Amino acid sequence: MGRIIETVAQARGHQIVLRIDLDNAADLNTENINKADVAIEFTGPHSAFSNLEKCMELGIPTVSGSTGWLENYPAIEKKCLEKNGSFLYASNFSVGVNIFFEINKRLAQLMSAQPEYDVTVTEIHHTQKKDAPSGTAITIAEQILEAIPRKMRWVNHISDSQEDLEIISERTDPYPGLHKVNYQSAIDEIEITHNAHNRNGFALGAVLAAEFIKDRKGIFSMKEVLGL
Repeated sequence: MGRIIETVAQARGHQIVLRIDLDNAADLNTENINKADVAIEFTGPHSAFSNLEKCMELGIPTVSGSTGWLENYPAIEKKCLEKNGSFLYASNFSVGVNIFFEINKRLAQLMSAQPEYDVTVTEIHHTQKKDAPSGTAITIAEQILEAIPRKMRWVNHISDSQEDLEIISERTDPYPGLHKVNYQSAIDEIEITHNAHNRNGFALGAVLAAEFIKDRKGIFSMKEVLGL
């Protein structure tokens, strides 16, 4: 993702002034970060929280697309507000996926009064993806849970309980990402699907988010970036 984001950013006229990875983490310091307008953080579950804490301390507007760390989200939100900073997190930066989120919420509202339909979520990603279910699938599931009271929790396995919302995760190469919500009854089914053809859409969304928060203060989401 870092390489694709860099390519997209440069194509939009931006300069990359600092690259941080496992080998140069110490370079994430005040001197270097002052050269930048925005930080884009795409790492993994084990490093995202510490990276974001550091970015908040350094006062750099930060966009994050890392997943698997959200139990610590309130701490980052608090730190951002304490520092009068700016932060934007998204489980998925794709423009298409964020439109899909809005469709998912509306469909769930419509299906709330239709108990004859059961709902499941399916996600397919490449085998290098470290977390399951995906952050995008969790966002989709939580939107459904908010709208449909008969579903009490999401689970990442097949379940016999009608109160469980199943998220089925598959890891198959070379999938960039597929997410599907299926409502099925004895007489018919309704399905919505987002299928990414490549990762360019995720990168473009992250750069759009960086452009959006550069001169703003506060906590934001892709809804504000895209005007949804």
